Amino acid sequence: MTETITRTGADEPGAAETGAPVLEIEDLHVTFPGRGKSPDVRAVRGVGYSVRRGEILGIVGESGSGKSVSSMAAMGLLPDSARITGSIRLHGEELLGLDDKAMSAKRGSRISMVFQDPLSGLTPVYTVGDQIVEAIRVHNPKMPKDKAAARAVELLELVGIPNAAHRFKSFPHEFSGGMRQRVMIAIAIANDPDVIICDEPTTALDVTIQAQILEVLKAAQRETGAAIVMITHDLGVVAGLVDRMLVMYAGRPVEVGAVDDVYYRTRMPYTMGLLGSVPRLDTDERAPLVPIRGNPPSLSDLPPGCPFAPRCPIATAECDQGEPELLEIGGQGHTAACIRAPEIDREGWTAADVYPVPEAAPPPEAQVRREDRETVLQVDGLVKHHPLMKGAVFKRRVGTVYAVDGVGFDIAEGETLGLVGESGCGKSTTLMEILSLERPQGGTVDLLGRRSGTMNARERFAVRRDVQVVFQDPMSSLDPRMLVFDVVAEPLRTHGLPKDRLRARVHELLDLVGLDPAHAGRYPQEFSGGQRQRIGIARALALEPRLLVLDEPVSALDVSIQAGVINLLDELKARLGLSYLFVAHDLSVVRHIADRVAVMYLGRIVEIGAVDRIFRDPAHPYTQALLSAIPIPDPEKERNRSHIVLQGDLPSPADPPSGCRFRPRCPKFAGLSEAERTPCIEVSPDLEATGGDDHTAACHYAQGRSVV
Repeated sequence: MTETITRTGADEPGAAETGAPVLEIEDLHVTFPGRGKSPDVRAVRGVGYSVRRGEILGIVGESGSGKSVSSMAAMGLLPDSARITGSIRLHGEELLGLDDKAMSAKRGSRISMVFQDPLSGLTPVYTVGDQIVEAIRVHNPKMPKDKAAARAVELLELVGIPNAAHRFKSFPHEFSGGMRQRVMIAIAIANDPDVIICDEPTTALDVTIQAQILEVLKAAQRETGAAIVMITHDLGVVAGLVDRMLVMYAGRPVEVGAVDDVYYRTRMPYTMGLLGSVPRLDTDERAPLVPIRGNPPSLSDLPPGCPFAPRCPIATAECDQGEPELLEIGGQGHTAACIRAPEIDREGWTAADVYPVPEAAPPPEAQVRREDRETVLQVDGLVKHHPLMKGAVFKRRVGTVYAVDGVGFDIAEGETLGLVGESGCGKSTTLMEILSLERPQGGTVDLLGRRSGTMNARERFAVRRDVQVVFQDPMSSLDPRMLVFDVVAEPLRTHGLPKDRLRARVHELLDLVGLDPAHAGRYPQEFSGGQRQRIGIARALALEPRLLVLDEPVSALDVSIQAGVINLLDELKARLGLSYLFVAHDLSVVRHIADRVAVMYLGRIVEIGAVDRIFRDPAHPYTQALLSAIPIPDPEKERNRSHIVLQGDLPSPADPPSGCRFRPRCPKFAGLSEAERTPCIEVSPDLEATGGDDHTAACHYAQGRSVV
């Protein structure tokens, strides 16, 4: 059901085979011509790297840094309008200049790619088996179709698809996101390529599925011996997986070296900022994160000199004179593009010496015990079942989807509750039931002392003033036709704020969330993703609410921007006395911001308690697996951790398992005797105390275990 992986031996840096580089890129430039009078976009500027057989190279950087464009150039997949110069050599053969027919012969056989979104990478009208067979036969036209089909089934088994012979005939939409990504990997390795380029292969996946995919990639590398180029924004993934890494900014490399050198002997301020922005799972300290101020520059209008200088805390006037080249620092191939890198190396500066640590949010003047504070949200036995219907004209009910099945928790004044779990566990449905203020199918929801479903229109209007929401995607929640001033002013107008006070209040709110009030006359699309999220927070705070519901508020942001938003939320909570219901899939973020954590699985809460207790000593096997799957941005720690890799995907909420719903994937259940398994099969466990600190878990054999 599960396997515990310990990264040692061949997984350590330096395990790559020696020999001539398989893929070499030198002085690569990619420019996209501007439309009309718009200037050209210099997406890639002088990228160069090489990768050998059996080696894994990690490429990291913020969105728009040129990571994906450089890989698409290597695959020959850029549009004809792109101007590409430099050199891309595969086994010494120049790829630039080859026509599409020649490149098609190499794509999939000698160099292959795993894309970020597997659903768009698979054809929806063909079975997954047919698509793998096609990938095999296009490069082996003489291979009989039955042999290609047998090879496709072997590949599906290799990447961990259960019942591969049967699923061979399934269509992509019948697979989960993790299983579709496994199919993409199967296609990528079908012809034993020499190079596999992975473009953010785990970005859209839950941490448990991410852990599975990373193990599949390692198995694929062992099977093919290929070199891997891993493009990602997740510095934890890079720490535990790659041998060398390349950090990109504004279209060019700014630091290159062995993974240990880049993490432990960082010499580029930008890399220091990225590492300082990451919420850490392995620390008990609740210090503010260190964000990188500002936003990446436009690739069509780069600043003079070093592109990072406008955001760099140690920039000098000399930084504006010219763009620095990569300089070798300390030998062994470690290079950094910073004129102050030798000084950083000589003085041994760390991120704390370069970036000023933000002030921590002030603690409450008098810390009142949780049980003595007012309860702002009380949820008891919440149920939301959806009928499963069949038929186009004459519909009939054929089952029930148990989306939320008896959820209960409470939030005290000034407290943050983190609600976590895999996609499909019922988190968003729980939020919608709370925010609707309607009578639930089962259970009760009490908001600020008022019960949902029993309020009249006036009372609902009053409650909505005190309960506001911040959505995951700020762009889709902000009207692109409205100025930012009107976006923030809309709830104020709805609730009758006098016109003479409107402008001052909007400017006050924008200033509160760290935006320039002078920019209120702009449209949302003129702001970056992090700034748009701040606009959403300003709108939510307009009516001085007491409870903010935050639905994945930082998941769509770069880690450098995410840190600033998290710090802002911490500061606002302390300053305004807010309570948060914080929904997230990133437990590192939850570890940093939450006071208590509720872990959901298949419509139910399986563990709840104080954040420090749950992260230090989780009692439910599912919580242990979630925490174990989160990578830590520390190469030595990550290589020596034992990871609990769950097998399979979340069961269908329309057909949950009997007894304990986690049983089919539970590592503890797999090791029990037949007699010990009986309660797990027959009886659904209730939340029971596992010790002090208001810590409960729904497991017949709950036992604390440190996994960080």
